[in-house]
Amino acid sequence: MKWAGILMIIGSAMLLGLFVFPMWNIRLGAPQYPEPLGIDIHVNGLKGESEFDIQNIDGLNHYIGMKTLPKPNDMWEFSVFPKVVWLMAGLGIIIGILGLTKKISPVFFLIWFVLMSILGALGIYDFNLWLVSYGTDLDPNAILKLVNPDGTPMKYNPPLIGHKKLLNFDAFSYPRAGGILLGLGMLLTLVAFFVGRKSQIATK
Repeated sequence: MKWAGILMIIGSAMLLGLFVFPMWNIRLGAPQYPEPLGIDIHVNGLKGESEFDIQNIDGLNHYIGMKTLPKPNDMWEFSVFPKVVWLMAGLGIIIGILGLTKKISPVFFLIWFVLMSILGALGIYDFNLWLVSYGTDLDPNAILKLVNPDGTPMKYNPPLIGHKKLLNFDAFSYPRAGGILLGLGMLLTLVAFFVGRKSQIATK
């Protein structure tokens, strides 16, 4: 259980990387922008990759009726998500310490992993809802009103992950260091369960 507890502590602590690094990035590239415009999505707000990226993206979005990018106070997620990360990281570290001292079963490692997976899935679902709403809830009085070949209003939401063509822009959406650390940390906690389970069986 010693190594299992250590892995659980390290994996849970890696969640705290979300407070240092962005968890996701959306980047827009077009011929008129030699340097792509980028948005880093942090657990507590949005930040442009370069100084004026947020301002430039809001300026472009104004023409097609999209809302301005939200400030931290505009979305409840930016106040709730940091609390959830602190809670789950702290809980995971406590579980790891208890496992290290053999006071609990490795099943608690698995319970933490399942709970974190559910919370992560809900976070991704919420993020995708925001992207869809952001790209489809347009101002009817916008300067530009573009439609698809079938006459339906064009949608401008970036992809949840991967690449999508938005007019003459190429939109790319991928996890950044914080999101990668989150995924690796969760993987370590799952490994901790199997290591602990194997150790528990070996001692019987």
